[in-house]
Amino acid sequence: MPSVAFYTLGCKVNFYDTEAIWQMFKNEGYEQVDFEQTADVYLINTCTVTNTGDKKSRQIIRRAVRRNPNAIIAVTGCYAQTSPAEIMDIPGVDLVIGNQDREKIIPYVNQIRAQREPINAVRNIMKTREFEELDVPSFADHTRAFLKIQEGCNNFCTFCIIPWARGLSRSRDPQSVINQARQLVAAGYNEIVLTGIHTGGYGDDLEDYKLPDLLWDLDKIEGLGRIRISSIEASQIDDRMLEVLEGSSKMCRHFHIPIQAGNDDVLKRMRRKYTVAEFEQKIQRIREFMPDVAITTDVIVGFPGETEEMFRDGYETLKRIGFSEMHVFPYSTRTGTPAAKMEDQVDEEIKHARVQELIELSETMQQAYAEKFVGQVLDVIPERDMEALAVDGHLTGFADNYLQIRFPGSQEMIGKICRVKLTKADANTSEGLLVRVLDDSVQALA
Repeated sequence: MPSVAFYTLGCKVNFYDTEAIWQMFKNEGYEQVDFEQTADVYLINTCTVTNTGDKKSRQIIRRAVRRNPNAIIAVTGCYAQTSPAEIMDIPGVDLVIGNQDREKIIPYVNQIRAQREPINAVRNIMKTREFEELDVPSFADHTRAFLKIQEGCNNFCTFCIIPWARGLSRSRDPQSVINQARQLVAAGYNEIVLTGIHTGGYGDDLEDYKLPDLLWDLDKIEGLGRIRISSIEASQIDDRMLEVLEGSSKMCRHFHIPIQAGNDDVLKRMRRKYTVAEFEQKIQRIREFMPDVAITTDVIVGFPGETEEMFRDGYETLKRIGFSEMHVFPYSTRTGTPAAKMEDQVDEEIKHARVQELIELSETMQQAYAEKFVGQVLDVIPERDMEALAVDGHLTGFADNYLQIRFPGSQEMIGKICRVKLTKADANTSEGLLVRVLDDSVQALA
């Protein structure tokens, strides 16, 4: 039986794509082995979001070549899409394929096996208008299923290379999304996380069918417990979207809405399409429709030209909005983006100090958000973590508002919706006690 090993760098979408590619190999009779073992095919799914991503991708490719010089080395993902020639120059690489045409991976691998001629199969992604259908029927370590509904981005923020790596925004056919969601529910998943590069842009390229329409259609699927959106822009939350929040019992009380900066001058330089006031107004509207909603966000610290004054102003903005968690990143130069050429690059030490300040603020906000729910009963879907269960008989899972809660439980509860009373709040993992397991939840994942 031929073997394949995978290594995935970067974001959730990449992990989804790798799972989809694994399905193709699996259907061809391959077995999957660990990347550190000897395999017949190594597939590296690369990241190019930062210069470091490129470097790490190159290191991993070389590691695979060293592990088995006779193996077929295939490289896909964002770095493969933007810099195929650089990758082809690495001795031992057999196939470079970008973020499209991935259904051709197996035929290419077979061709290479026969002829041993390297193939560069990357073509211009900016011309691609079709969503690439990649099905993933199950996820090895999750009790939540990810469902990719969108690819690419039209925003061209000044710090970001992703439109060049993923192409322009394109949506998956609605019927295809719904069919895949039904399959996932039939396979025992209670929660579906809708994901994409610019998930909230779903429907921008479809006629009269936008994200709210998709959410209403998913809401009708019998047996589906929860729908979560992996990330959405503030501008994409319009009145129709708010109606879904109010009307659907399946929408999770959690939104990840990237703000990136809390100061208008910085937002303008980033080419973000909103002001602080507009962002705050949107958050306020969401909270009116969905009280106690968890709003998590991304913040880039030390963007070129960010003065101490701008940072202070941003800090106060973030504190005032009151997120339930912030993912804080120091600005990292990305060659080929407008921001990389900007003057007034911020000193690394200053960036580091600012990052620390925001991480501390985030932990305070996480704690404060969790405190609000002490004594309340929340619906938690326990994840599969056999070690914790074996050690102290506890399960851990996410509530619909994205609080992570640990509570005493047993194996048969994994993947089911459990009512849990929160007893002790914590910035990271809160403690709770099981009230009951919902009987009408779909069979747990075996």
